[in-house]
Amino acid sequence: MEFKNKYVLCIGEVLWDRLPSGTKPGGAPMNAALHLNAIGQNVSIASRIGNDQAGDELKTFLEKSGMSTALIQVDKQLPTSEVLVHLDENNNATYEICEPVAWDNIEVTDSLLKHAEKSGILIYGSLASRNQETRHTMMKLLEGEAVKLIDVNLRAPYNSREIVEPLLQKSDIIKLNDDELLRVATWYNKQSMDERELTRWLSDKYNAKMVCVTKGEKGALLFSEDCFYEHPGFTVNAVDTVGAGDAFLAGLIASLLNNKSYPDSLAFACATGAFVASKAGATPEYNMQEIEQILLSN
Repeated sequence: MEFKNKYVLCIGEVLWDRLPSGTKPGGAPMNAALHLNAIGQNVSIASRIGNDQAGDELKTFLEKSGMSTALIQVDKQLPTSEVLVHLDENNNATYEICEPVAWDNIEVTDSLLKHAEKSGILIYGSLASRNQETRHTMMKLLEGEAVKLIDVNLRAPYNSREIVEPLLQKSDIIKLNDDELLRVATWYNKQSMDERELTRWLSDKYNAKMVCVTKGEKGALLFSEDCFYEHPGFTVNAVDTVGAGDAFLAGLIASLLNNKSYPDSLAFACATGAFVASKAGATPEYNMQEIEQILLSN
């Protein structure tokens, strides 16, 4: 996988996760951007907040985390997003997503277009395309030459083929979990295939250069250049899984941008995801030494 440069632009939702343990900042694109920044990558986040206290607090959080807020738009009417997070007995998360919110209304601006044009990779999710304005903006940004990565996020009722497939068709890299892989397969009645067959089919169907399938505690599968790579994952004491997939994505992209091999990139991604799963919230304070220890535990 080749990138014209190492600059990353993440586009989509920023929000507050209302967890049983308290309130944490979240949103998959923001989480990925924060993880990439913590790893040492050059990254920006484009989104929209409300003209309210929750928005001010999110902006302050990003600035304290070392992130630029130049591409964070402010909506005069719609509120900053909040998501109710519910954890099951295994600390796996489900989400109750409110709407409409500010990130449903991300607008095309000259500044945003210029950042997209200079980027080596654009990272975006399917959830942010649920409403027309942000979907239009995302499709406009995807007209450029950057490598385009979709983080599939099938949250009902915004998980229809009509919403998600146009973004898949634009993507060079598709990242999704094993359940989402099966759900996409049902669109074409392909669910009887095994995992590797489905992964290859998905790559061929959408002309993707790379497909990465995450499998929770069972690790991940990567398909690129007609080869499969697999990692069994790392065992940690999970606190919650919020943001673990975003951390995995950041670890994978940071490694690929730094010309690591596919097996090494997959291992680092799994270790980064496991590290976040062992902490509370989506964006815990980073400890690279702890991630390295997880890597060595395999």
